[in-house]
Amino acid sequence: MGTRDVILDAAAEVIRTRGMANATTREIAKAAGYSEATLYKHFTGKAELLVAVLRERTPGFVQLSRATHTLDEDLTSGLTAIASAAIAFYTDSFPMLASIFSDPSILTAHTSGLREVGAGPHKVNESVIDYLRGQQERGMVRPDADLYAAAGLLIGACFQHAFLGHMTWPERRSDAEAAHAFAALTARSLT
Repeated sequence: MGTRDVILDAAAEVIRTRGMANATTREIAKAAGYSEATLYKHFTGKAELLVAVLRERTPGFVQLSRATHTLDEDLTSGLTAIASAAIAFYTDSFPMLASIFSDPSILTAHTSGLREVGAGPHKVNESVIDYLRGQQERGMVRPDADLYAAAGLLIGACFQHAFLGHMTWPERRSDAEAAHAFAALTARSLT
C-alpha cells in the first residue's frame, strides 16, 4: 500500500471518529505514521483530503457515480440505483460532515476549500440532472419536466432518509424500500 493510500485510510478513520471540524492534518498525519509535510506532498489541504476520502473511501460514492452515468432502459430502475447509492453515501458521510456546521467560520473555510478543488454537495444534484437530461434526450422523460426540482427532491429525500437512520427513527423504511419508493414517485412525476 502506497503512502497516499495509508494517509487516506488514516484520514477516513480520524474524520469518521472526530468529525471534519475536529480533525486536523497533524492528527491525520500522525495516525498515518507520517509527517504533516508528507501529507502535504499528496494533498493541498484538508478540503482536498476530505474530497479524496469521500470519493475513494466512502461506500456509495462509486456506485452513485456509476448509477448517474448509466442510462437504464427503465427510468424507475435507474433512479432506484441512484437513490440506493445516495442513501449509502449520505449514511456513511453524514457523521464525518455534520461537525462543520457547528461553527460558521469552519463552514466558510470548508466551503471555500471545496470550491478551490472544484467539489461540493451540489455536484450530486448536478450529476442527477445530467442523468435525467440524458433520459430526456432518449424520450424517457417528458420535455417540459423540471429536472432541477426532480433531482433536488430525489436527493433531498435520500439525505433525509439517511439522517433519520442516524436518529433511529422507528417508522423509517428500509434503505431498499425507501430508495424504490423515492425513485418510483420521481419517475411518475417525470413521465
